[in-house]
Amino acid sequence: MTPPRTDGPRFMSAGEALTDFIRQENGYWLARAGGAPWNVARVVAGLGISSAFAGSVSRDNFGDELAALSRTSGLDMRFLQQHEKSPLLAIVHETSPPRYYFIGTDSADLAFDPALLPHEWARSVEWLHCGGISLTREPLRGRLIGLLENAKAAGAKVSFDPNFRNLMTASYDATLVRVAGLADVIKVSDEDLRGLFRTRDEAGALAQLKALNPQAVVMLTLGAQGAELHAGAQRLHQACPTVEIADTVGAGDASIGGLLCSLITRPGADWSTHLRYAVATGTAACLRPGAAPPTPVEVESVLAKMD
Repeated sequence: MTPPRTDGPRFMSAGEALTDFIRQENGYWLARAGGAPWNVARVVAGLGISSAFAGSVSRDNFGDELAALSRTSGLDMRFLQQHEKSPLLAIVHETSPPRYYFIGTDSADLAFDPALLPHEWARSVEWLHCGGISLTREPLRGRLIGLLENAKAAGAKVSFDPNFRNLMTASYDATLVRVAGLADVIKVSDEDLRGLFRTRDEAGALAQLKALNPQAVVMLTLGAQGAELHAGAQRLHQACPTVEIADTVGAGDASIGGLLCSLITRPGADWSTHLRYAVATGTAACLRPGAAPPTPVEVESVLAKMD
């Protein structure tokens, strides 16, 4: 067996990094760096795991900000690509309920080239995470699926968070089936289930999701009610502790990041322990506004409230 490399990241998240433009009540617009796969990479890095974001951003003020924040977060910058293309933007023109659309025809994210990743990257990566709108956008979708297949062939495990958005129409169903089939862990929210399966029957939608890959562990986040974890015959629930919430932006990304961090650092722990850490990390992300990755100290503080 080939020994793992020690000079590469243990965790990699692949997909989109973008800029959210969020309309405020006063009519002004707030620009925020984001993108679910990018958020997850920063969460895992912030918890002390060597991490990388594999994706492409523009060479302008938007892409430069994403690159700078990636560097500040401690991500392995060899995996981030920049191209002379327009930025990918999410325009959130209403927040309650959310109404949004994306601007990104021929944008930089679509120029991501797996051939430009560091040579033999798969020898160090233990977990590869993917999801988000990247899996709806060709040619990026096909390239990411190829990346997932290569990682699995090299012995890595795959995490998948569909992170439902309105681009995921019936044409996305085949991608959902394919990527879920590759996954060792699938994270969804109750809202994701309703959107992905176009139903109000959340229990039925969860059953459909689990049927796509009965071997995969499914974490279902439930907002203020915490999260469930479904592993084979086990069905576990972890409630959220009471904390003062700044906002819930990035809480879902933090929860899957926390779960993956726990799986990487404590492979022998039981699922209840992993779920507990995931919920604590998601809760800690709510202590500060925006999608700021929680610190280990913040996560430990929340864990103490769960004892």
